[in-house]
Amino acid sequence: MPTNVYDPPALENGTLRVIPLGGLGEIGRNMTVFEFDGKLLIVDCGVLFPEEHQPGVDLILPDFEPIKGRLDDVVGLVLTHGHEDHIGAVPYLLKLKSDIPLIGSQLTLALVEAKLEEHRIKAYTLTVAEGQEEQVGPFDLEFVAVNHSIPDALAVAIHTDAGTVLATGDFKMDQLPLDGRLTDLRAFASLGEDGVDLFLVDSTNADVPGFTPLERAIGPVLDQVIAKAPRRVIVASFSSHVHRVQQVIDAAAENGRRVAFLGRSMVRNMTIAEELGYLHVPDGVLIDYKKAKDLPDDRIVYMSTGSQGEPMAVLSRMANLDHAIEPGPGDTVILASSLIPGNENAVYRVIDGLTKLGANVVHKGNAKVHVSGHAAAGELLYCYNILQPRNVMPVHGEYRHLIANAKLAQDTGIPAENTIIAENGTVVDLQGGVAKVVGQLDLGFVYVDGSTVGEITDADLKDRRILSEEGFISVIVVVDAATGRIITGPEIHARGFAEDDSVFDDVEPKIAAALTEAAQSGVRDTHALSQVVRRTIGRWVNQRLRRRPMIVPLVIEA
Repeated sequence: MPTNVYDPPALENGTLRVIPLGGLGEIGRNMTVFEFDGKLLIVDCGVLFPEEHQPGVDLILPDFEPIKGRLDDVVGLVLTHGHEDHIGAVPYLLKLKSDIPLIGSQLTLALVEAKLEEHRIKAYTLTVAEGQEEQVGPFDLEFVAVNHSIPDALAVAIHTDAGTVLATGDFKMDQLPLDGRLTDLRAFASLGEDGVDLFLVDSTNADVPGFTPLERAIGPVLDQVIAKAPRRVIVASFSSHVHRVQQVIDAAAENGRRVAFLGRSMVRNMTIAEELGYLHVPDGVLIDYKKAKDLPDDRIVYMSTGSQGEPMAVLSRMANLDHAIEPGPGDTVILASSLIPGNENAVYRVIDGLTKLGANVVHKGNAKVHVSGHAAAGELLYCYNILQPRNVMPVHGEYRHLIANAKLAQDTGIPAENTIIAENGTVVDLQGGVAKVVGQLDLGFVYVDGSTVGEITDADLKDRRILSEEGFISVIVVVDAATGRIITGPEIHARGFAEDDSVFDDVEPKIAAALTEAAQSGVRDTHALSQVVRRTIGRWVNQRLRRRPMIVPLVIEA
């Protein structure tokens, strides 16, 4: 939760207000709201994937609360690219108001529309391209090509009478990109000449020195690994990483293998990418995975989801022998992705499981099978020197990334007081070239749990963690309604304990004695009596078994 919460003042005329609702202090759920002249513009609307301490949660959304009452003021939602941490929450926002215009590149909107179709939402969309300008309400938008690990990524310059903001989205500066589409530094320089008042810049690799390696360096490595593989090859990657999938297809074709896509999102996204011309597949290379089993083992490459160790994704199910394809000795598994912070344990469990089955697991730690899609420190320095922005607010990163990015800005001469280290909910006002923090909203996590959205609380997750770590005890007691005397019980049942239920024989007399004492004191309320039971057994279990289980007492009147 944010610290030092305080409300911002009313927005002055001629001032641009900027409020990040997600993506700061975390890798995911990127969303920023811009307000000017009574209208709102949103840039990105993504999800965050849960960590181990959030059991049962499917997705985490930005907190929409600050704009829920103002959705009629939203003039557009700009989507910088098609990754889940930037588009995954769009369906949940459009369920609140379905006619918010979506603005993005051709591939980005195609991926979003496919996602919305699953939610039975038909959106209004505006397709834009680099070099294009669009007037959306009081916001004059200018779109700039940037290079990332998915095609068609765009930065957006937001021009208002209060000043110009440049939001990079996710980007890097690959000088030999696979699709020939460079980050447009000439456009950056032009914006810098005109003056950038606030620079919202990707921070993910700000603490990585030097420059991000070239994507094309991965192709020969994949080709070499596939060429040497004696049996089946399974490659796991993000389902939207078109460039990496292209390299796998090229390497498979070069080595006389066919490719089968595994995972619903992989099939959906790559079908869209091929139809739009972003993915080029030679004739006869793709094969349905159900038919692939009829091929010799040394003639197939499976392209799957699950590179982050997601429990229900294809790769995890393979490692648990819960999939039609069961890896074994001689199989080669390639994890062609980097680790998202928080996923390390899950990924290593999958690697261990696959290794135990006899597979040869190739990953970023032992081979150059992935490069990042985010600018490293050297590239960020170039941007600062080209743009010379008046103010900088690092975004998209955990706290250490934001700090590292701010330090880079200061190294290029931007004053420390002009570099804003913000949190989700920090309110920043821009006027006359000056950006300042004017408020801090109290934002939380919005959990998607099955079909429920926002109903699960942190207290619920705490209960789940207790259940998984400490166990569960129920105590049933029937008492006389008039006298409080115990008629039946206490009856104790426990789950998640190594000991037999007979271990609780010693505490049953203590519970009975505590209830009798409470009854003699005139206590008749069943809730109060339940709390007596909870305290008595809780104290005993803590002292005797060194455990803090969930305790559910049930006192029934008869």
